[in-house]
Amino acid sequence: MDSAVPARALVFDAYGTLFDVHSISIACESLFPGKGVELSRLWRTKQLEYTWLRSLMGRYVEFEIITRDALGMACRTLNLELTQAVAARLMEGYRQLRLFPEVNDALATLRSRKLAILSNGSPAMLKALIEHAGLSLAFDAVISVDELKTFKPHPSVYGLVARHLGVNAGEVGFVSSNFWDVSGAASFGFRTFWINRNDSQPDELGFEPVAVVRRLDELLAHLS
Repeated sequence: MDSAVPARALVFDAYGTLFDVHSISIACESLFPGKGVELSRLWRTKQLEYTWLRSLMGRYVEFEIITRDALGMACRTLNLELTQAVAARLMEGYRQLRLFPEVNDALATLRSRKLAILSNGSPAMLKALIEHAGLSLAFDAVISVDELKTFKPHPSVYGLVARHLGVNAGEVGFVSSNFWDVSGAASFGFRTFWINRNDSQPDELGFEPVAVVRRLDELLAHLS
C-alpha cells in the first residue's frame, strides 16, 4: 500500500493484540500450581495450530470449540487432570481476558477513523470479551471469521473488511501482534503494523509490516 494514502479504517486483531491471551495464566496457575505459564503457552500454541489445520482440512468448527479442544490437548500433554468444572472455569476466563493497559487510551486517539476488530473468535466469545472490557461502543464493526467458516490468514477473511466498512484494501491499516496475521493481511493488500511486545523474531513469509511498534499507543506516529 502507498504510505501516502491515509488509512480510513484501522482493523485490529483481538487475541494477543488488544487482549492479553496470557492473562489466563493466572487462572491456570491457581488451578495447576507451578504449571500456569506453561499451560497458557501450550494452550495458545495448540489453539492456533488447530485453526490452521482445520482450515487446510476444510473442517471448520467455531473458535470456542477449538479453544476447548486445545485446552484438553495442552492438559493431556502436561499430564494435568482437566475436569468439566475446571474446563468450564478456564473457558469462562477466556471470555474475560485482560486488555493490555494502553488499549483504552490508544483507541481514543484513533477514533477519527473507522475502527473494527477482525478475529478468529466466534461471535459469542467476542461479544462477551468486548462487553467485559467496556468496549461495546468502541468499534464500527466486530467481524468474525464465522461468516466464512474458515480462519485467518485465508485471504477471503481479510476481504470481509470491505463488506463491513465500505473501504478499499488500500485504505485499511491492519494491526496485529501475530506476525503470520500481519503477513496474511499484507499479502491481501492492507497496510500492516506489527505489535511486537516481546522482541519476537519475524517469520519468513514474504511480507513485512510497514512499521513495528511495541505498544498500541505508538501506532499514531506511523499513520498518515
